[in-house]
Amino acid sequence: MGNKDYTIKDIARMAGVSAGTVDRVLHDRGDVSPSSLEKVRRVLDEINYQPNMFAIGLARKKHYRFACLIPYYKEHGYWHSVAEGVERAERELKPFNVSLSYLYYNHSDEASYREACGRLAEGDVDGALIAPNFADETRRTALLLEERQIPYTFVDFNVERTHALCYIGQDSRTSGYMAAKILMNHYAEGDELALFLNNKKDNPAEIQMQRRLEGFMRYLSEHRETPAIHDVVLDKENAEANRETLDRFFGEHPRAGLGVVFNSRVYQVADYLHMAGRRMKGLVGYDLLRRNVERLKSGEASYLIGQRPAMQGYLGVKALSSHVVFKRPVEPVKYMPIDILIKDNIDFYFEME
Repeated sequence: MGNKDYTIKDIARMAGVSAGTVDRVLHDRGDVSPSSLEKVRRVLDEINYQPNMFAIGLARKKHYRFACLIPYYKEHGYWHSVAEGVERAERELKPFNVSLSYLYYNHSDEASYREACGRLAEGDVDGALIAPNFADETRRTALLLEERQIPYTFVDFNVERTHALCYIGQDSRTSGYMAAKILMNHYAEGDELALFLNNKKDNPAEIQMQRRLEGFMRYLSEHRETPAIHDVVLDKENAEANRETLDRFFGEHPRAGLGVVFNSRVYQVADYLHMAGRRMKGLVGYDLLRRNVERLKSGEASYLIGQRPAMQGYLGVKALSSHVVFKRPVEPVKYMPIDILIKDNIDFYFEME
């Protein structure tokens, strides 16, 4: 039931506190003991109280500044989608005096990430949305933010041993497990499996990929699947070198009919297959980049696993605003669905309304 049936006096009676205490909680005026604050919040949760956010936003003079720390991105790329979700949340929160700035870093460059984290930790902000990368540097930054009592949310990848307000993204290992499950439906005796990895696969920045690989191998182990497995290392940028690598691999392994790419670049393999006039029985990749979707539709890629990056960015900012602006509790984990797309359903898929 919503707040239309409850007055401040009703809430005060239910919480066992004064009406003045409830008013101070609702309007964030401070001077409320922790025990009274918990009593009021518990009642608000029970009655699903929804404050008049527009009135609150107009009444408040305070401005809230959030920072968004994400990798540099290209149009139609994965991080571009995250930024689009962030911008949508920012537009919705504008009446409540919320503004947002960006800090960018190069994805695989630890020095770049460290520099951006340093600017975040020293900045004048009320909250931060972080797309974490190097775990040790992230933990150092998290500690500095915690010392300043600045809440932060993680998107895309969760760094353990921190105290993030919440994590929003997929369970990386489970998504890798699911990739193996759908791919092995195509397996027949004698088929060989290619794990298409990138040349920076051991870089600490590639934790997301590494966890997906762990989940993938866990499925094979649990189900005692024993295809011949080959690691095929591709360059993240050099298309010509990749063509030579793939020419050599498929020439030497004509029975390699199954493949998986653990990052957003399944198009590298699918483009090669298209150019060479080849098909694999099953090729799984991640993320609905335009080039990936094109190869899904043309048949070189069999499945794409989506993780709703725009929704991650949107919910990350909304979680910060719930906590900082509206003083509402936030769930510590919000797992994104593991969306499995094929060419038959991709045209009907949308991430956010």
